Amino acid sequence: MALDVGSRTIGIACSDALLMTAQGIETIRRTSLENDFKRLSELISEYEVHEFVVGMPKNMNGTKGERAEKTEEFVEKMKEVIDLPITFWDERLSTVMAERQLIAADVSRKKRKDVIDKMAAVVILQGYLDRLQFSKS
Repeated sequence: MALDVGSRTIGIACSDALLMTAQGIETIRRTSLENDFKRLSELISEYEVHEFVVGMPKNMNGTKGERAEKTEEFVEKMKEVIDLPITFWDERLSTVMAERQLIAADVSRKKRKDVIDKMAAVVILQGYLDRLQFSKS
């Protein structure tokens, strides 16, 4: 399961059983950490999740800024209630890539706004899955 953690939303994507493709699941509207973790726990059970891939929003020069620090804080708190392995994945330009894919698919601006975080999580997870497949060959 991949997470694109933002200040107002969390985009969620899961892989297929063969770890080949990523599919968007939902966008959690953040209200509190308790509610965030409750919903994540429900999704872990529903999708039989064994690992998290969390997008790390680095600056274009590779350094970590405020958003990256907030993501790390979120993950540290998540570790207190959810005991699964977590891998950080460089998510630079994932939202841009997701936006381009949605525009190419002729998705309206309003609809793009509703699904962009979920699609960014798909981009993050697909990059991770592609690396897994590449390292196996």
